[in-house]
Amino acid sequence: MTVLTPERAASVPAPASTGVPAPGRRGRGRAGLVLAAPFAILLTATVLVPIGYALYLSLFTDRLSGLGFSGPRQAFVALGNYVGVLTDSAFHASLVNVALFVVVHIPIMLGLALVLALLIDSAVVRLKRVWSLAVFLPYAVPTVITGLVWAYLYSPNSGLTALLPFDPLGKTGILPSIVNIATWQWVGYNMIIFYTALQAVPRDVLEAARADGAGGIRTAWSVKVPMIRPTMFVALVFTVIGSLQLFTEPLVLRGFTGSVTSTWSPSLYVYEAAFIAGDYGRAAAASVLLALVSALLSALVMRLSNRRSR
Repeated sequence: MTVLTPERAASVPAPASTGVPAPGRRGRGRAGLVLAAPFAILLTATVLVPIGYALYLSLFTDRLSGLGFSGPRQAFVALGNYVGVLTDSAFHASLVNVALFVVVHIPIMLGLALVLALLIDSAVVRLKRVWSLAVFLPYAVPTVITGLVWAYLYSPNSGLTALLPFDPLGKTGILPSIVNIATWQWVGYNMIIFYTALQAVPRDVLEAARADGAGGIRTAWSVKVPMIRPTMFVALVFTVIGSLQLFTEPLVLRGFTGSVTSTWSPSLYVYEAAFIAGDYGRAAAASVLLALVSALLSALVMRLSNRRSR
């Protein structure tokens, strides 16, 4: 082994430069911008620009000038459209309907999805893939087709109405009918989400619970459910947002019954204002208010989730 003295070490030539500069912070920053550019462009084009245009439309309304022969012109009304929407009794009724839908639909749908996921995850159920596919299949059916199928089942000529203690297309039965359609379609989707989260629960934790004498129900309630609680809160947030945008189910049933008005839900209210009445300013204002309500409820759910996770 040769030991270099300071004089000999000094005579060793330095490695030649390759001419390629070492990557610095500026180079990494440019690479990050290039990689993020497609997402930023897509976000701007599909989210930020439509939101900005909706805010712009909500500040204007169409008014006729003179005798009206020159056609309508846009007039700046500031917050006039928002005041009109907030004081409209039809909008209040739509909010009440969707609030009742949320209160009834979300506990039933998420609770049923959680129970089915726990059953499929347990050792009691056989042919897990077959049952998972069978429960998930209604989600693969388009919402319009689902609504039409159930509308015919709700008709007086079907045998289903004879088994029900109420008229599913009547004023008192239309809300349970819409809840049933939405639950039938979305329970499989959320069941798959919960079942996927249950697969990530450590097996050693479950074995320790069984070793301590916990049964199947005790293990599911005290071990599995707490460990997938973050997933449950995420599913709750998405379900709340989707429920506030309730549109297709009442729109389809409106052709079969007079119990569903053109403003039964906030989304139908926006549709009626924009495409039937032609009042795009009022429709934009109602859309912005609905988005604010969705954001506030989502923030409330996430705040409750953070408190429970501490």
